[in-house]
Amino acid sequence: MTSATPPPRRILVIRRDNIGDLICTTPLLAALRKAYPDAWIGVLANAYNAPILAGNPDVDAVFAYRKVKHRAAGESRFGIWLATAALLWRLRRWRPDLVLCASPGARRFARLLGPRRIVETDRTGSGHEVEITFRLATALGLRVAPGALVLRADPERCAALRTALSLSASGGTTLAVHLSARKPRQRWPAERFAELIRRAIAMGLAKRVLLFWAPGAEDDPLHPGDDGKAQALLGSLSDLPVVAVPTLALGDLVAGLSLADAVVCSDGGAMHVAAALGKPIIAFFGNSSAERWRPWGAPHVVLQKASGNVADISVDEARAALERLLAGSAPRL
Repeated sequence: MTSATPPPRRILVIRRDNIGDLICTTPLLAALRKAYPDAWIGVLANAYNAPILAGNPDVDAVFAYRKVKHRAAGESRFGIWLATAALLWRLRRWRPDLVLCASPGARRFARLLGPRRIVETDRTGSGHEVEITFRLATALGLRVAPGALVLRADPERCAALRTALSLSASGGTTLAVHLSARKPRQRWPAERFAELIRRAIAMGLAKRVLLFWAPGAEDDPLHPGDDGKAQALLGSLSDLPVVAVPTLALGDLVAGLSLADAVVCSDGGAMHVAAALGKPIIAFFGNSSAERWRPWGAPHVVLQKASGNVADISVDEARAALERLLAGSAPRL
């Protein structure tokens, strides 16, 4: 941006993909707010990831559309397309000065809005997703480095959950374990989670464990989940202080992870939520890039095998990583 260019008054950031992608966009939103304190800043996201921005101090409004693959039973594709078209028409009438395309494919949405300027992310080369997304700030002439992830856990949900889980007056390490991963090569076997939990409690690495998973049945074609896997695991650990934390809404996941002292999970949305909350993390990586997707700004240990399959990570390796993490020797970046 040159001195002769007036600052934008209405900025729209488009981020259409997954939970972690939107979380990795929050440093950009913070930089925009600092650079343009008087601008109106909105985000166009999908209904699945949009709740991540609840309470975000850098955003004035979030516009959420539904993806066809997330439609409810009996809901028509046409109805979802019609609702999306209506949303885009409202945004076009509002006509943003500047649209920032933070995800692949965002430009086709941006062009429909008739903005004065469209800027896309340069995704060539290496780097973390936060850094790649932040190139939009560089394109605007903002000479700053990306800062921390921004995520707000709802205080009322946190308080209610703390009471329900009887965590209010208890000491010791609370370990969160998230079972689920979207990609098959990111999934650690349930029996290894069970063995890791047993060892962590027996060795005094954790006083209690909060168990998280993607809700839903495994055979649900739209939203496959791990209800069955979680119930089987809870049954095998019924003699230990392991508590189920159902997360039917994304806000529940954020609130639940905020109550933990450390997190064990695979690369995915829950990992980025934990990172944004500043939680120390053991992250299982399969065949995705740890350079690009590792936890940003939080202490972490990445476990990844040359095979690109999380199933090849042993319990001994995970236990040793947990010891290292809790000892405070894990890096932040």
